[in-house]
Amino acid sequence: MIVVNLDVMMAKRKMSLSQLSERVDITLANLSVLKNNKAKAVRFSTLEAVCAALDCQPGDILEYAPDKPGGTE
Repeated sequence: MIVVNLDVMMAKRKMSLSQLSERVDITLANLSVLKNNKAKAVRFSTLEAVCAALDCQPGDILEYAPDKPGGTE
């Protein structure tokens, strides 16, 4: 599974979700879905905008975590 560490990068940059939303021109609701690991997909344009706003790399936000045995997705 892919884990989104958007909250970690936002904390490192001392940026709120509403500030990020304004900078990348993405709704607060859509960023919240991404931040809370509820998104099923992410557009490259969204990822690019978030990385530009947070001055980071995609790997700083996205992490691959193998499924745990016996767990559910």
